[in-house]
Amino acid sequence: MSGGGDDRHLKPATRVVRGGRRKEWTGPVVNPPVWRASTHLYDTDADRQAAGGNNADGQFFYGRRGAPTQWALAEALTQLEPGAAGTVLYPSGVAAIAGIMLAVLKPGDTLLMSDNAYDPTRSMATGLLARLGVTTHFFDPRDGAAYAALLAKGAKAVWLEAPGSLTFEMTDVPALAALAKEHGAVTMIDNTWASPLGFAALEHGCDIVMMSLSKHVGGHSDLMMGSASAGKRWYAALRRVSQELGQVVSPDDAALAARGLRTMGVRLEAQTRAALQVAQWLEAQPQVARVLCPLLPSDPGHALWKRDFAGGCGLFSFVLASDDPQAAARVADALQLFGIGYSWGGYESLALPIAPQTYRSIMPCPTGGAPALRLSIGLEDPEDLIADLAAALALL
Repeated sequence: MSGGGDDRHLKPATRVVRGGRRKEWTGPVVNPPVWRASTHLYDTDADRQAAGGNNADGQFFYGRRGAPTQWALAEALTQLEPGAAGTVLYPSGVAAIAGIMLAVLKPGDTLLMSDNAYDPTRSMATGLLARLGVTTHFFDPRDGAAYAALLAKGAKAVWLEAPGSLTFEMTDVPALAALAKEHGAVTMIDNTWASPLGFAALEHGCDIVMMSLSKHVGGHSDLMMGSASAGKRWYAALRRVSQELGQVVSPDDAALAARGLRTMGVRLEAQTRAALQVAQWLEAQPQVARVLCPLLPSDPGHALWKRDFAGGCGLFSFVLASDDPQAAARVADALQLFGIGYSWGGYESLALPIAPQTYRSIMPCPTGGAPALRLSIGLEDPEDLIADLAAALALL
């Protein structure tokens, strides 16, 4: 069996299983072994010199450029992303965001960022990028006229996230990406929520797509990693900057990510079904003012999600019908089956009190400042999760 050919004509579930499993990397076993190595050896000095001029995955050179464990994971991710020429791995999702920004932007450039982007992404724009001389304008991705006006003033790049972080507003990604292209701007997107199984970002007009592999790909809350995939032009730029920064991921973590990747499809399907069941139940509860989840037919972004997305995940938020500022914490503390913690996408369910209004510059916050929680639905039985939520909400 060889997974090294171009398998992109196969269905995504098959590509998840086969991707990156070249025989020259796996040998007679199923999974690529863990190659722990800083030094790569050569038979002759001529071989060493030839390797130095071949900067590609699959060419042994030095540990920073990886080995079969990392190459197999990167290739598998590339094969899942229609339109990608390659994938760069980073030691965390935030490192991937930084790597993308540094590959695209230079001092004097202007960046447009969706106002509902992940908080560390916003902080990077107002911190690191600002110190480097990059100007960032936040925008409401639902306000096409204001977005077009910002583009007309000149922008090098646009950063999108769909759905938005914490509050899950949907974005018409194809329309915004097309408008950016008309103005010569690069479109970058954080696609961690849906993954390429749920949303083919490059096919929908984006130039670079980023994921936190700590979430769905790892799937077991035991690794930190990020990735960026792109077509030929931007893949080359991403790879160059990553190598200039000395970015490398551990082969042990790469093996964990590759192992998680093989079951990502079935986990996402199960978690999406369970999340919809829990969200629908929450909608009917008197203690809940609003559920923020594009999977729900009642959600304002449901039509866009249904049009552009092939799947979802277990992450959504809900707003409590309470004026007690401690209500969300009280609910979280009472839950028995939900852990309290950051991240998401693991096999276990999590609940996190949130205050998204503190991370907005332009957009009105759909929570209205009321107490709210973000849920990451894991692989537990949804009926048990609903019973746990019912007991906790009863305390209100």
